[in-house]
Amino acid sequence: MENRKNLNLLLVLLLILANAFVWQALFNLERDQVLEVTFFDIGQGDSIFVETPYGHQIIIDGGPDSKILEKLAKEMPLWDKTIDLIILTHPEKDHIIGLLKVLERYKVEQILWTGIVRNTADYNKWQELIQKEKAKITIAESSKRIKAGKVFFNILYPFESLEGEEFKNSNDTSIIAQLIFNNSSFLFTGDAPKSIKKKILSRCKEDINCLLNSDVLKVGHHGSKTSISEEFLEEVFPEIAVISCGRDNPYNHPHQEVLKNLEKFGIEILRTDINGDIKISCFGKELKIETEL
Repeated sequence: MENRKNLNLLLVLLLILANAFVWQALFNLERDQVLEVTFFDIGQGDSIFVETPYGHQIIIDGGPDSKILEKLAKEMPLWDKTIDLIILTHPEKDHIIGLLKVLERYKVEQILWTGIVRNTADYNKWQELIQKEKAKITIAESSKRIKAGKVFFNILYPFESLEGEEFKNSNDTSIIAQLIFNNSSFLFTGDAPKSIKKKILSRCKEDINCLLNSDVLKVGHHGSKTSISEEFLEEVFPEIAVISCGRDNPYNHPHQEVLKNLEKFGIEILRTDINGDIKISCFGKELKIETEL
């Protein structure tokens, strides 16, 4: 009788374990299908963290100070000190400073940037750190694509390599890239002004493979007046627009004209100065939005 009870107990335990393994497998399967894009609330600047379904961790710009380190500590396990890819859209202070802190704290496998030349202390520090890091360097131009599993970064701008060219204001050199995963897409535009986006529109009219339509648009230059046109919005036609800007910033970003244009097209507006950190998770075509505030 005692042996029979023990056998029954063992069978129950085996069933519980089997059930647990099934749920674990289902959880992992669901997790494997999720792409997460988090727009960090780091003040007047840009910093975006991407985690692919395959565990790749990507940072697009780092913001104006060391706040990104606090943000990464919440998104990454304590033991994880490796970043797969850093993208510096352009070496202005409000995008590059945080990346300097990341390079000092984390191991970086690959860096995507334009390779342009600037005469600033921040730029010189950047050059020093990336040479020391010995990460794989990719110079951005529109013929290139970055692949991470089934996640793709299609580079739309610059059209040609700008490596070695010097610019006083690097906004016009901003990397513009489209992130694609299954049926979802994000368009990142750095601080590129309307004039650059007009060039992209012209090129896309000549190239049938150039598709700007995206579910999520990261509005350029923190929503400044020169950041976006109605013509560009018609082509991208996003469901969601994200604006990264600081509270009570001296530039009055985002500009009212930009907000009105977004509202005109019925686009949902999310702002780091109002919503805090903004996380958008992709489940196939479905988007889930989580905000800090």
